[in-house]
This record gives sequence, structure tokens and C-alpha cells, in this order.
Amino acid sequence: MDTLTSIKSSISQRSFSPVYFLMGEEPFFVDELSEQLIHSVLPEEQRDFNQTILYGKDTTVDEIVSCCKRFPMMAEYQLVVVREAQELSRTLEQLTAYIEQPQPTTVLVVCYKYKKLDKRKKIYKALQKHGTIFESKKIYENKLPAWIEQRVQSLGRSINYKASMLLADSVGADLGTLNNQLTKLCLVVGSGQEIGVEHIELHVGISKEFNNFELRKALGVGNTAQAYKIVHYFGMHPKQHPLLGTINSLYAFFIQLLTYHGLASKNPDTVAKTLGIHPFFVREIEQAANRYPLKTIVPILGIIKQADLAAKGVEAVPVSEREALQQLVSKIC
Repeated sequence: MDTLTSIKSSISQRSFSPVYFLMGEEPFFVDELSEQLIHSVLPEEQRDFNQTILYGKDTTVDEIVSCCKRFPMMAEYQLVVVREAQELSRTLEQLTAYIEQPQPTTVLVVCYKYKKLDKRKKIYKALQKHGTIFESKKIYENKLPAWIEQRVQSLGRSINYKASMLLADSVGADLGTLNNQLTKLCLVVGSGQEIGVEHIELHVGISKEFNNFELRKALGVGNTAQAYKIVHYFGMHPKQHPLLGTINSLYAFFIQLLTYHGLASKNPDTVAKTLGIHPFFVREIEQAANRYPLKTIVPILGIIKQADLAAKGVEAVPVSEREALQQLVSKIC
């Protein structure tokens, strides 16, 4: 299985594989690699005659093979891209014969989103031998801030950790949306400036005062008044702050506190590594853990779970999102 970095590097050096099979749960990386290939294999003036884009629901394996066996016209390569190839999952095995003897002047890119091939299949073994396989995996939410920092660095810019935390917490694991916001921020924030929380608030529309991150912080230090103020704001802006998103954020927070209490060593580096947080935020976890001893956390997790079920309409009297959040904060406090 080839890594994203090594594939990107090979493409940049114009060392192309005859077949790229891009699969997995995270569509962002599949799209990113396919776009890099589209912009790298052929110069723009050669694409009209040598680039073919097919869609899984509108094509067949026979048509794909037929396109791949053509010769390029006044170009070194021809490029064949099959988008939404998961629509061909029942017949894709028929592509094995071509993969075993690919046309050397053709670069075939198969975009197989949201699924992955069975490694026992003959097509998988053929791809291992004659092509390039990339599995695009989902990024866990606790890894999003680090991904944001790396993404900004790849754009030649920097972002502070608190800003990356705020963006990750507010947008979630939608990498396409995150990337769009980061691209916009890099355009509107001065090239010599580090992207900070104030830029997120101004250009993305996420409040630096009213967000899940600040709600957890308020609960952690026992600032009940601020916690109520935040959930009131959430209730007034439900589209920007969906109830389930806040519930999930609080659940993750109290799981972190539960994990903290179970650590044999409370060394800040150990805490940061185990909880998947920046060392900057270890002090906040310590404060919250002092406020919520171990015996209180399991009942709180039960309260959050009940709120989650109620939000999904399971055994609950319908209430507004604002009331639901106020009730949840009240029970936690």
C-alpha cells in the first residue's frame, strides 16, 4: 500500500504508474490525488485528445479497457480517469486482465470512494504487482488540529494551535470544507502573519467566544454562568451550532477526563500524548479533572448519552435545542 506522500512525490517527478487505484472512506485524498494526476500527466494543450473522464454509473469495464488500449495522439501519455468507480463494484474484477498487462503509454486512474477492495481478490493482487494502490482513511477528530497545521504549512503559512483547534471543533472532519476555509484564510491573511483565532472569527464566521471549545473550558473551571451564556447563543444559532455536535464534543471531553484519571503518570507530556492534545491544553484538563473527580464522570457520561438519545428522538419529550442544551449543562453542573 503506497502512502500519500510517496505517491505525490512520484507524480511530481513524473514517475507515473500505469494504474492508480484510489480507494477508501475519505473522499478528500482520492480527489486530491486524482486532481494532481490530471494536472501533471498532460499539459493543458494535450488534454483535448488524450484525456478521458468516465463515470462508474455511465460506463462499463469493457469501455474503460477500450479507452486504455488507445494510443496517445502527439503526446507521451494518455490519461483515463474513472470517477465514482464504486458503482462498478460488481464487475470491476473484470479489469484484472488489463491491469496484468497495462498499456505503457496509458495512465489509468480509478477513483473508488467510500469502499475498499477485498485483498483476497485477484484484482487486488494484480494492482499490487503492476499498479499503485492508495487507501484513503478517515482522520480521527483528535488528529484534525495536527492535519490543519500540516495543511497550512504545505501552503507556506502557519496557524497557531488554538486557531486550528477552534476550526477543527467547529467544522469537524469534513476535510473538503476545512481545506476550502484554509485556502481562503491563506489568501486573506497577510503573508507575514500567523493565522489566529481572530482571523477564524472574522473570515470563517466562527465565534471565538461562543464555541464548543469555550463551552468545555467554562464547564472545566466551573464557570456556570459562561456555560449557560454559550448554550443560549448556540440555541439562537442552531444551524451554526447543531445540538448533536455539541453533545459529541462534551462526550469526547469527559472521556478525556476519564482517561486522565486512569493514567498512572500525570506527566504533562504523557497526558498530551495519551489524550491526543497539544501540551498547551494539559493545564485545562488538570483543572477540569480536579473539578470532576472520577466518581462523577461515569454518571455525567450517562447524562450525555441520554441527551444524545433524546436529540435523536428516542424516548424523549420534544424540546427546543436551546432548552435541551440548558438542561444538559444544568445536569452536568
